[in-house]
Amino acid sequence: MFDNLSDKLDKALHVLKGHGSITEVNVAETLKEVRRALIDADVNFKTAKDFTNRVKEKALGQNVLTSLQPGQLMVKLVKDELTELMGGDATGIDLSGSPSVILMSGLQGSGKTTFSGKLANYLKTKKTKKPLLVACDVYRPAAIDQLHVVGDAIKVEVYSDRDEKNPVKIAQDGIAFAKANGHNVVIIDTAGRLAVDEAMMTEIKEVHKAIQPQETLFVVDSMTGQDAVNTAKAFNDILNFDGVILTKLDGDTRGGAAISIKSVVDKPIKFIGTGEKMEAIDVFYPSRMADRILGMGDVVSLVERAQEQFDEEEARKLQKKIAKDQFGFDDFLKQIQQVKKMGNMKDLMGMIPGAGKMMKDIDIDDDAFKHIEAIIHSMTPGERTDPSSINASRKKRIGKGSGTSVQQVNQLLKQFNQMSKMMKMMQGGGGRKMMQMMNRMR
Repeated sequence: MFDNLSDKLDKALHVLKGHGSITEVNVAETLKEVRRALIDADVNFKTAKDFTNRVKEKALGQNVLTSLQPGQLMVKLVKDELTELMGGDATGIDLSGSPSVILMSGLQGSGKTTFSGKLANYLKTKKTKKPLLVACDVYRPAAIDQLHVVGDAIKVEVYSDRDEKNPVKIAQDGIAFAKANGHNVVIIDTAGRLAVDEAMMTEIKEVHKAIQPQETLFVVDSMTGQDAVNTAKAFNDILNFDGVILTKLDGDTRGGAAISIKSVVDKPIKFIGTGEKMEAIDVFYPSRMADRILGMGDVVSLVERAQEQFDEEEARKLQKKIAKDQFGFDDFLKQIQQVKKMGNMKDLMGMIPGAGKMMKDIDIDDDAFKHIEAIIHSMTPGERTDPSSINASRKKRIGKGSGTSVQQVNQLLKQFNQMSKMMKMMQGGGGRKMMQMMNRMR
């Protein structure tokens, strides 16, 4: 996420981070490089120039040149200014209606239908809501079918009317259906449209006027950079939307949209999409994003994701097994599943301070634990419970059954034994070390 921008900003601030002489000249040179990095990331030139001017003004005003740690103070000023540029504080969504109505808008191909499902899943699992998805895209072939597939995947009901061709009527009927069936949130998925298509823009304006949603969200593909910002402005002029959703932030995004969209349309980014899975949705926190852009990681988000997967009862059972030397591969498999539920592996590594920089040229896919799982699944129940019973002939059978080599089976057994010993030594505090061991085992 923002790897290129992070790398360029790190290089720009490198001189000031060191212990060399800090002068007004090299501060100006550094900020020139910062501005160049922002422009390369597709941030609007005026926005980038205003940004560096504000940082310079604050730097000179806070006596950065005579500070004991001028480099650190300068990085903090850049971080604070980035945070403000992206909106300052996180902004939630309005769920006050009965039902709450959320209208999704955006360009064709921006990921609107998929994100409608992610948002429904988020509201269902995190906010204990009973959402209803409403299919109002009457133009794109199979759009209704796609929303039904998404709804089935997350077990959320979808309202559609294949015979009706008026999106306003479908939206109104969907809300009426929600009221009659106990749904307290309605997410209206509309057709993608171009800002220059006057008829389509008029149509969504009419839908908006007819249903008076609590939230109107503009979904934009973050990989389109500055074009995304310009499109957001055109949509905002028509809809006066409440917030922005940035999708595909897990791709090779340049970051310009995330950094400058708030300053152009004066509307907050509310959520971001960080992967293909239905769980790959995050509330947008400007401060945390600024930390990640500057290579500082995002430990708070990492801890929050870990806590979401934490089960106190399971943790107590696991602790007892560790104490009695009964921790086996079935238990280990459960731990892997919990880590996988936390999200994309490269994204998780990027949340650890310093790790993002080390991992930037390493591709980690979502199947990072695939060969480990295959080896474990090739073991018998007895072997998983008692790994010490796995002799040479069993290793050969397990390797063959899992499509791996005996060497890989040996490596897993060795690392598993090391981890088991470490966990017993540490007892309650082994979780962090365990994750480190699991990362080495990929």
